[in-house]
Amino acid sequence: MYIRNRFLFIIVLWVGVCGLSAQQKTVSATKTGNRIDVTIGNTFFTSYHFQDNEKYPFFYPVNAPLSGNSVTSLRNGEYPHHSSLFFGCDRVNGGNYWQEGLERGRIISIGARITEGKGERVVIEDECIWKRPDAPSPIIDRRKITISAPSDNLFAIDFDVEMEMLMDVTIQKTNHSLFSARIDPALSVKQGGVMINSGGKEGEKATFGEASPWIDCYGARKTGVEGIAIMQHPSNKWFPSPWFTRDYGFISPTPMFWPEDDKATQLKKGEIIRLRYRVLVHAGDVKEAGIAGEFEKYKNE
Repeated sequence: MYIRNRFLFIIVLWVGVCGLSAQQKTVSATKTGNRIDVTIGNTFFTSYHFQDNEKYPFFYPVNAPLSGNSVTSLRNGEYPHHSSLFFGCDRVNGGNYWQEGLERGRIISIGARITEGKGERVVIEDECIWKRPDAPSPIIDRRKITISAPSDNLFAIDFDVEMEMLMDVTIQKTNHSLFSARIDPALSVKQGGVMINSGGKEGEKATFGEASPWIDCYGARKTGVEGIAIMQHPSNKWFPSPWFTRDYGFISPTPMFWPEDDKATQLKKGEIIRLRYRVLVHAGDVKEAGIAGEFEKYKNE
């Protein structure tokens, strides 16, 4: 009896450990030149790009757990300045840190590095200077990017950024502001996909200009339904920002397009703005992926 019980205990323990391992895949990061590649288990997930000839650092691809295909699009012909998953802003002290034209303004990485390279998560830290020719730099930002795989069907990118004003900054009203994702056309509303916010409103017409903690976009592929959600943390200035949305596949919580009293956004020299976003790349629709519940977890972190 003792031997049989001990044998059963060992089996239960082994199954438990294996089950835990299946849920907590190892994440690893490798820096190659001006790019950091991230792998989940044995599968490539995303790259953080910070090349010298780019407008700003960005993530591409951002691969989904079922198909292995990206849920984002890079420089779609309709709007080639949309580089997948990125952070930028237009109309900053006369500069443009969003659209084409490096001479109009760039967000330049000056310190991308891996601070945690392997384990249940990886951490990338970067420092970026906002710069254009013949003009002083208005902003420096310091970002911490944490990538993890909470389950086989859910991958997460936490993007935490601290923006320091190097002078008085004026941001004129613009729909091009801050954290954004250009969705793969195959997952867009135009192609039969779903865009839904926390209030259950769907599509561009119902979500455009609506304040919401999160938006999820998903659609069917041959391997099943998968998508991408962006969440704003409640600690953010301007939370919850209204969203700029497009049925062709674009989502961005955009505070600079709905400023108080419809005036420009004014930030003082030395002022520091801290912003946190969570990106969830998932299998299933908004309910199957538990996006509402995931936000409840996130807001308490």
